[in-house]
Amino acid sequence: MNEPSAANVDKMWAYARKYAEKSGTSLHPDRSVTETVVTGLARHIEQVGKPLCPCNFYPDPAAEAKQRRWICACDEMQKYKYCHCLLFVTPEGLPITEYLPEDHEGRQAYGVVTDPVPDKGRAMARVLDRHQAETSTGG
Repeated sequence: MNEPSAANVDKMWAYARKYAEKSGTSLHPDRSVTETVVTGLARHIEQVGKPLCPCNFYPDPAAEAKQRRWICACDEMQKYKYCHCLLFVTPEGLPITEYLPEDHEGRQAYGVVTDPVPDKGRAMARVLDRHQAETSTGG
């Protein structure tokens, strides 16, 4: 497998740092985990034009990139603040599982891991919650 360009690796490092700050998460404390994920994201930029999550298998990565759900930060991260790649985690290196549905594989694997910074992140969930509140009040 070809190594991605240094420019795309640098771009994804900058993105990961900025998104961790914005979402109230930490990059994985084991730098090799973070490097692997960042490199995979950079590789997908070169292959499909988008930072598609490198922790899933896609029969057709280009088609998957068009659907958006696994482009970093993926839908699960934006809704539940859960990163199955372990790129965006607690300072201890655990994925936040507090907001996941009880039957989600992340909750089953890690138990309940509380969000150390609940006032940051979960942008999609906040929009959905606001929309639901407006709908239920007729606003």
